[in-house]
Amino acid sequence: MRTYEAASRRLNFTKAAEDLCVTTAAVSHQIKEIESQLGVALFLRQGRSMKLTPEGEVIRQAVHEAITALEHGIRRIGVRRNADRVRVSAGPSIAAKWLVPRLETFLQNFPSADIQIDVSYTDADFGHEDVDLSIRYGNVDVPNAHTDRLFVESIFPVCSPKLLGKRERLRGPMDLLKFKLIHVDWATPHVPWPTWSTWMKAAGIDDFDGVRGIHFQQTSLAIEAAIAGQGIALGESSLVADDLANGRLVKPMGADFSVHADRAYCLVTREESLAFPIVREFRQWLLSQAQMFSKA
Repeated sequence: MRTYEAASRRLNFTKAAEDLCVTTAAVSHQIKEIESQLGVALFLRQGRSMKLTPEGEVIRQAVHEAITALEHGIRRIGVRRNADRVRVSAGPSIAAKWLVPRLETFLQNFPSADIQIDVSYTDADFGHEDVDLSIRYGNVDVPNAHTDRLFVESIFPVCSPKLLGKRERLRGPMDLLKFKLIHVDWATPHVPWPTWSTWMKAAGIDDFDGVRGIHFQQTSLAIEAAIAGQGIALGESSLVADDLANGRLVKPMGADFSVHADRAYCLVTREESLAFPIVREFRQWLLSQAQMFSKA
């Protein structure tokens, strides 16, 4: 596989031989042997130049995938010599506003734990990434993994108390339009993110301009803008809980203007990672933290 990978990448047997520290004749012999076993030509030789046949391109892709998977497995064996390591993948907002602020409580009980947090917009690919657990928004179904729902989410307007001035509450949804609204422009084809249009429709307002205001790509940035008094944002219960508790944010509409989210954050755990005690402990800690949050 290494010989074919080098030859198909270089399209030159001499240069492939230099990469592999072997002779050109050895590379040529290996390629001829592969072509003989498969019964097809993999390279077209045109004078001094060379290119892959259609069959050769198919094999090139297959060899690349096989080598990548093998290297991934070898890395996992090497990394797992550290029995205290846990690698977690999470979106930027849930990592910043919920996971990281609570992490110290786990480290107090497991001070030798090596917690690695991989912040990413995309779902972890357990087939190709060295990740033990993933916290994701949406209904997640991953083969060879355990999925647990973390929260029952609700969505409601939030703002800085200084934005309201002397007013304790706004009377109704239309009063929100007197303020600058803070939007989050993030969505995937399969995971819709709650928007002001969604919330307004649930509140009985269909004629709403959902464009004006301040726009962000991350919910955590929208929340920080709301804390700074720049406008009113939509807050998810899990992401704004700490800011509400310490008074950095308030609900300008009161508790009656919350709507349930269609989706929620889920914890996905790689099945093979559960063989390691530290991963099991971290998973159980996450579930207990989510349960405590839901009861609060």
